[in-house]
Amino acid sequence: MSVIRLTKEFKFEMAHALAGYDGACRHIHGHSYELWVTVSGKPCEDQNSPKLGMVMDFGELKKIVRENIIDRYDHALVLNKKAQSSSFGEIDELFDKLIFADYQPTSENLLIDFAAVLQEKLPATIKLHSLKLRETVTSYAEWYAEDNCRR
Repeated sequence: MSVIRLTKEFKFEMAHALAGYDGACRHIHGHSYELWVTVSGKPCEDQNSPKLGMVMDFGELKKIVRENIIDRYDHALVLNKKAQSSSFGEIDELFDKLIFADYQPTSENLLIDFAAVLQEKLPATIKLHSLKLRETVTSYAEWYAEDNCRR
């Protein structure tokens, strides 16, 4: 049986700031992100299964990504927790979703985080193949499982 890849696209809005950065991105600003999640596996061969012929139900993939990535980051402000100061405590009522990450919230680091989360949540028969995160119309970052294998 052939291995097949499935891709689902997601969109979300998120603001961030890059602490210590030497350009304009050190200030809080937002993006309309687009995330492509590609998984791989073999289609189900069980003649009695309602999932016959499917690698994975697109609805199941959507649920996993929504619950673990999109719902958390959509309309959130994400900052490096190293930038956290006491003044954030006074303004956190302005932000319904203020996330202090253990990393600089660049597209690259977001993908590393997303990959780790999704690999834990996907069914055992499904492999995370790749992620693509578009930050602007002309800029995106990609993560591929084959580039991140431990040998």
